[in-house]
Amino acid sequence: MAGGEARRNDPERRQRIIDATLDVVAEQGVPGTTHRRIAAAAAVPLGSVTYYFASLEDLLTTAFVQLAERSSAAFAAHMARASDADSAREAIIDIIAGSVWAEPRTLLLSYELYAFAARHPSVSTVMQGWMNNSRAALERFFDPLTARALDALVEGIGIHNSIDRDPLDREAIRTIVHRITAP
Repeated sequence: MAGGEARRNDPERRQRIIDATLDVVAEQGVPGTTHRRIAAAAAVPLGSVTYYFASLEDLLTTAFVQLAERSSAAFAAHMARASDADSAREAIIDIIAGSVWAEPRTLLLSYELYAFAARHPSVSTVMQGWMNNSRAALERFFDPLTARALDALVEGIGIHNSIDRDPLDREAIRTIVHRITAP
């Protein structure tokens, strides 16, 4: 009875486990992510992790799908504010230079997500959906090839800036975006 009551009294436990999984992946990488570390980070008994998720791969997949959906939604929300090509360019610059993509945790999780997706077809499908959504948002203002280049640019500059000793600043990013999107 106490176990049943605990589940009823902790309706957010499954989500806490997913969130903790992303925290552990950000700190340890996928290879260092274990059920025990996740349980400790989520402050739940180890059995709760295996109760909600059949395997570590299932849990990682769920966490990465959530990450991809949230990142895709943040990108789409930024792009939705644009009303023309000029405001779309500014939205892209904000995404690259601002808080949507440039946060170290987001970048670390993205590296891990891409590596995981390369080895797990179900997550690769989610990643393809994320890219398709990003490109569709960009194609409201730019042709499909330019949209694809901008999508790669968003992630590429973020990755490079995260490890470059001389990262591109906002003005350099603006120049690059304008060069790619010039009529």
